[in-house]
Amino acid sequence: QVQLVESGSGGGLVQGGGSLRLSCAAAGTFSSYAMGWFRQAPGKEREFVAAISRSGGSTYYADSVKGRFTISRNNAMNTVYLQMNSLEPGDTAVYLCAASARIVGGASSRSADYDYWGQGTQVTVSS
Repeated sequence: QVQLVESGSGGGLVQGGGSLRLSCAAAGTFSSYAMGWFRQAPGKEREFVAAISRSGGSTYYADSVKGRFTISRNNAMNTVYLQMNSLEPGDTAVYLCAASARIVGGASSRSADYDYWGQGTQVTVSS
């Protein structure tokens, strides 16, 4: 089992065009889990943002964030990151990190493939 705690630089509030880095710290055998970031805006369904394999060698992105967001992980620090650049008001949401022990060779964009979830951290992008 793994426990996940998200946090964001700058308090989670940024102007459009700005940058923010989210961190997700894990308690557990971190390198045994593929990791993902998802987001959920008010009144909308949860959507995939980015995912990374256990080793960090494979990454996946939603089309809406490709080229703007970067997912990375530091297995020695038990932490996964989401660097978000060129933020837009449409990126406003609660961002959640997720961990999966079932995904072995890569990562997944499907929320059903993830077993553990953090509480989420609010990101608000002003126009």
